[in-house]
Amino acid sequence: MKILAADTSAKAASVCIADEDAILGESFLNIALTHSQTLMPMLEQLLKSTGTAVSELGAVAVNAGPGSFTGVRIGVAAVKGLAFADDLPCVPVSTLESMAYNMTGGDCIVCAAMDARCSQVYNALFRVSGDKVERLCDDRALSLGDLKQELSRYTEPVVLVGDGAKLCYDFFGGETAHVRLAPANKRIQTASSVAMAAWQAIREGRTVTAEALMPSYLRLPQAQRELNKRLGRE
Repeated sequence: MKILAADTSAKAASVCIADEDAILGESFLNIALTHSQTLMPMLEQLLKSTGTAVSELGAVAVNAGPGSFTGVRIGVAAVKGLAFADDLPCVPVSTLESMAYNMTGGDCIVCAAMDARCSQVYNALFRVSGDKVERLCDDRALSLGDLKQELSRYTEPVVLVGDGAKLCYDFFGGETAHVRLAPANKRIQTASSVAMAAWQAIREGRTVTAEALMPSYLRLPQAQRELNKRLGRE
């Protein structure tokens, strides 16, 4: 069975076609164009290049958040539209969890961090042992100070991934010697990592319908937060 995976949760955009044993093709762009300009042409070209018809797909997967509100919406909407036509099962993948799959083959704690502004990050922790990824906490939004305090309790190696990794590393200021940055080629989310996480979800029966596929933002958009503040709402 083949699956198609997509990621538009941050600045980069990527799409991938994979079966359970191999990545058959992947397209990745990290440029100034918006995802609404790049995603569908990338997807169409990848299907053509791999000789894959949508009818051959067994499922579709997408990083459903957290991340850029607009980016996440674009990716989820594109995958929903693709899935509706052929009634394909969908796999919503946590953006943070997908990045932990970048570090498979090692033995470490992966700290996935995405810049959430206001000295906060979207974050989750995972334990990676070979090809196994174990979640250690839920996806959350927390301050850099709270994350530094939490990571200081670990004695084993911790690897920072995500577009907030450098932000965290600089904030920690070398006070957490066991914490290091992942290499640049493994630091940000890619559709191939989405596919790896999706295969695990498929094996566990964790798929949803296109209708049920929804973004996961972790917190309200800034405009809604500012409106709530003006109205005196929590």
